[in-house]
Parts: sequence; C-alpha cells; structure tokens
Amino acid sequence: MIGTPSVVGDVMTRTVVALQRGAAFKDIVKAMRGRGVGALPVLDDDRHVMGVVSEADLLRKEELRDGASGEYTRELRSGDLTRAAAATAGELMNTPAVTVRADATLPQAARTMAQHGVKRLPVVDAQGELVGIVSRSDLLKVFLRDDEQIAEEIRRDVLPHLFAAEAEPVRVRVRDGVVTLTGRVTDTALVPVAVGWVRGVEGVVDVDCALAGPSRRPDLDPDFPDTEGSPSPPTAQAGTGP
Repeated sequence: MIGTPSVVGDVMTRTVVALQRGAAFKDIVKAMRGRGVGALPVLDDDRHVMGVVSEADLLRKEELRDGASGEYTRELRSGDLTRAAAATAGELMNTPAVTVRADATLPQAARTMAQHGVKRLPVVDAQGELVGIVSRSDLLKVFLRDDEQIAEEIRRDVLPHLFAAEAEPVRVRVRDGVVTLTGRVTDTALVPVAVGWVRGVEGVVDVDCALAGPSRRPDLDPDFPDTEGSPSPPTAQAGTGP
C-alpha cells in the first residue's frame, strides 16, 4: 500500500552510530550524549551486530565506584560485576544482541521490544549487517496516519472482500484513528471478521462497530383478515330455501 509504513525499514533511523569492540568507556559515553541515545550497537569487522551497550551497563561502574557494601554486591549478578570493572565496548556489551530484520512488520518489532524489555533495536538486513535502528517512538509513527487515508484503505482493501454483494455499502467513518462501521449486512457472521481486519489496518486505534443484520418485514397479526384480493364470503339470499 503506497504511503503506508508497513515494515521496520519504513520507519527506522538509517544514520546509526555504532561501536567497535575496542571503543573506550569514555568514548562510549561521549557518543551516547552526542547522539542523545541510551544504547549503541557493537559491530565486528563485517558490520554484523555482536552486542549492545546501554546506559545501564555504563552505570554499573558508577554504582560501585565508592565501594558498595558486601550485601549490595552479593545481590548483583556476576555479569553486572564484570561490567562494573569493564573499560571497552567488548567487555561492556550485552550479547547476543537482540535485533530485528528490516522486513519485519511493526507489530513483530513491538513484540520483540516487549519480550526483551528494550526501547530500541538494531535493524539488520538478510545478511545480518546493520542497516538502522528502530525505537519505540519510530513504531508509534504509524498512529500519525491521516484519518481519511485509513478510511480509504478500509473501503478499498477490506470491505470489498467481505460485503461486496450488499445492496447498500457499509459506511466507514474515522476520527482520531477510531473507526466507526455502520450499515446492514446479509451475513452477520462476517461482522467479527470485519472488525478483526479493520483493527489490523495500520493507524487504527479502535473500532466502533454498529453493523446490523438485514431488516425484516413485520409479521402480520394472524387474527387480522387480509381482505385485499381475497374472494368475498358467500351470502345467504332472502326467500330461498330447499
């Protein structure tokens, strides 16, 4: 779909500051402050991502700088204690690195971030080489999509596959990303399917579904005679008899 950010490569930041294994502690701090980021990827000589150094990794040194109590240090993992004594990116980095492919969908990237508790991910191509960085704020760009673009996509790519044969078209209205569907449809079993498909359209915040089944003609009261077009009952004639 033209103009629709559908994969990580559409929203990622392509200009990336990366570290070599031998990057010094102070140079890492300067790079983070200079770029305003909280984590940097560490690359090997072929631009493959080996690991990631975060602000939390750097702060281990500050936590123990004044001599922490034995009880405090016992609560730390051995890896944290090692990072507190580290002086280079190779010693500080978390490995293996959690990365995402440039052709991954935005929901896939969001799930990866949630599962690993990270705010940004190095983006790699099919060969595993670094091509960008994607952050939480990048993934949220999809919700800046124009309401009319969302409505047009639903009318073009969703409704014709479900309700093409309806006598009246299903009406779509989008306001602040919230989609409202109204109208009558022949097969109400397709309504939950339609809601699911609409939720999958990028930029949709919520769906307010007011689709109803076909209108029914009211049943006539069986005790009310239908006189129109029916034969008149026979009438007795005066003065006749056997």
